Amino acid sequence: MSAETEQSVEHLHYRDFSKNQKMTLWSTAAGFGLEHMDALFISFAMSSIIKSLGISNFGGGLISTFSMFGTLIGGIVFGMLADRVGRVKIFTWTLAIVAFATGAIYFAHNIWLVYTFRFIAGVGTGAEYGACVTLIAENFANKKIGKLTSVAHIGGQFGGILAAIASALIIPAFGWNALFLVGLLPVAFAFVVRRHVGESDDFEAVKASRKQKQETVAQKAPVLAVFKTPAMAYQTIALILMMMVQTGGYYGLMNWLPKIMQKQLGLSISSSSLWMIVTIIGMSLGMYAFGSILDRFGPRLSFGAFLVLAAATVYLILAARDATSLLIIMMVVGFFSNGMYGGFGVVVSRLYPTEYRVTANSVVASVGKLLGGFFPPIIGLLMDKFSLTHVMMFFTFIYLFSFVIMLTIPALRRKDIEF
Repeated sequence: MSAETEQSVEHLHYRDFSKNQKMTLWSTAAGFGLEHMDALFISFAMSSIIKSLGISNFGGGLISTFSMFGTLIGGIVFGMLADRVGRVKIFTWTLAIVAFATGAIYFAHNIWLVYTFRFIAGVGTGAEYGACVTLIAENFANKKIGKLTSVAHIGGQFGGILAAIASALIIPAFGWNALFLVGLLPVAFAFVVRRHVGESDDFEAVKASRKQKQETVAQKAPVLAVFKTPAMAYQTIALILMMMVQTGGYYGLMNWLPKIMQKQLGLSISSSSLWMIVTIIGMSLGMYAFGSILDRFGPRLSFGAFLVLAAATVYLILAARDATSLLIIMMVVGFFSNGMYGGFGVVVSRLYPTEYRVTANSVVASVGKLLGGFFPPIIGLLMDKFSLTHVMMFFTFIYLFSFVIMLTIPALRRKDIEF
């Protein structure tokens, strides 16, 4: 590609996108929105669930752990299917699974039913992430996609805002079970996606090549391909550990922040929902900034800066003494703690080939989320046994751990890979 052509691609605006590119951005943003809404329903309902079902903080934290076990299974199985039958088709299947499993919690009146339905919802979200980021990467193959992926994730944050608003309105009036009926709404969206979003040219080319030659190991068992060499295996494991910290920190904060705020400042469910919305706004601003930095300076600088600052800013939560200070602190913590989430899809999509790209994204995301799913019960245990200062020390440790792991990934230093 000539420098002139490359420059025109880099400055492509939304009005210049094809219809399929526009629908890809809108649909992936909505898919991320469903994932965030689904996760935060548990966050806002946590105190009510613990009280009404008579369980401990540790038992409440296990809800996310069961969901992450489902994410592991769904991510691997549906990820491989997405590399075989198509990203869009699998995306629509997972949307329906998540919606029905979330709505079913309305009928869950004991903790084991909650665990069961959260596990099923996790199966659906497992490959949703991989399919979404891969659709963006392949439909914008010649463009830096840091900002584009961040924009899709920012759109997904509206799902979190919807969860906060719905929680404030529904839980006090109808109880926590009724909140999960809102999760049925995206079912109709799945049909819109199936009709209006097409597969990428990259995937169609790989699909066609399978008919002309004998299948490779990557095509027969793509989950093994991400570990096929020692260097590839280390890269995959390192990215999994980084995703573990990212999702574990996110779900740890979001699951327990409402309870922490209710305890520390005496806020009601409605008030804590308001401050959670502020946190989500901070996350959205952080994602946009991270995407821009990633496109300009690459993954090492962008991840490094955000991880170090996330490790430092979590302590600000302890300084909250009134509504105004909490407002500012939640935006800052949200900015750095989750700003880099969209970067994982960009890195994986650039480091792994088309024939097992969804599988790679799904393995990194689902295994990382499974391991990160143990963080909420650990944080709940720390809250039961120790002070909030110890909880924040735990967050600092995990973000610095991710920073060190990131520095050891050789491919992130390569100059021939365009991020």
